[in-house]
Amino acid sequence: MTRTTGILADSGIKQLYGDGSILAEKEFDNDQIQPASLDLRLGKKAYRVRASFLPGKGNSVSKKLDRFKLHELDLTDGAILETGCVYLIPLLESLALPQDVEASANPKSSTGRLDIFTRVIVDESQAFDQIPVGYKGPLYLEVSPSTFPIVVRTGSRLSQIRFRKGHSVLGDEALLELHKQETLVARAEPVIRNGGIGMSIDLSGGDNGLVGYRGKRHTGLVDVDKKAAHNILDFWEPIYNHGKEAADDLVLDPDEFYILVSNEAVHVPPLFAAEMVPYDTMVGEFRVHYAGFFDPGFGHVHAGGAGSRGVLEVRSHDVPFILEHDQLVGSLVYEHMLERPEQLYGTDLGSNYQAQGLKLSKHFKA
Repeated sequence: MTRTTGILADSGIKQLYGDGSILAEKEFDNDQIQPASLDLRLGKKAYRVRASFLPGKGNSVSKKLDRFKLHELDLTDGAILETGCVYLIPLLESLALPQDVEASANPKSSTGRLDIFTRVIVDESQAFDQIPVGYKGPLYLEVSPSTFPIVVRTGSRLSQIRFRKGHSVLGDEALLELHKQETLVARAEPVIRNGGIGMSIDLSGGDNGLVGYRGKRHTGLVDVDKKAAHNILDFWEPIYNHGKEAADDLVLDPDEFYILVSNEAVHVPPLFAAEMVPYDTMVGEFRVHYAGFFDPGFGHVHAGGAGSRGVLEVRSHDVPFILEHDQLVGSLVYEHMLERPEQLYGTDLGSNYQAQGLKLSKHFKA
């Protein structure tokens, strides 16, 4: 049966580009189209702004930018974005969506793991990362590095966008049935509620005792376009479980940034896409993800992903918070794909995080 609602796969994204629904100032990069999303590229200029903002109904982003910008940076040969500052960057891509297609955006996995806060903004928007049905106009990316200063340039890819037709999210009953068939999270008794399947935290440390990493302050620059270019210990403090009494917990210090890992392996079957969302704001004032998209094929055994776990970007707000091993911290929402992707995550795509355990971003040496 052909679906009429769902996330557009790579072939659908190519079709949008071919018919002018996605516009670009330069041809797509060879690997820019992913199984269920499109990477977005930074344009030629970045604008330092006084604060984050939304344009609101009836207003263009450019009009508000004229009010709030402090200075501009030329990105053609690269520029430094400082921590604690907010930048707005016009993207190389723009949209002229059909009246039955909407979109949503999210930071790329590597962006989230560097603690770079990004959000897509469009004209007249009243919410970040949401592009309404039939939107026609430019795309802008708000960028705010929180832990490390970064080097970016025209064409750097920090964010990604998904396109969908209609309602495609699985409800609790459908999610449970899919889990019975496909084992979405490797947990004996899955917690399913509000359309999401729960994920917990692994603080056991495994054989070497390594639990995670905490970002260091006042480091050098991270070039977002260079792989395996930086030494881990120059930027990260490893966190270990030393096996002492009550060691399977971790105190999150307010506004420190942590890379941790889920206790469960995660599986996204080929005909579905997933997104990580905070489990419940009532269980603690902490955030467990920046980059939430999981592509079709993530953790899929036939795409080389057996045992893939979810890496969590964790930050506590306002007060210290104690995380305990196997505590539920997030959930995965699954959506139908409109059709099966031509290529799955991990199959000949240079996917950086297939079959991963605890893993920092691709920018750091193994």
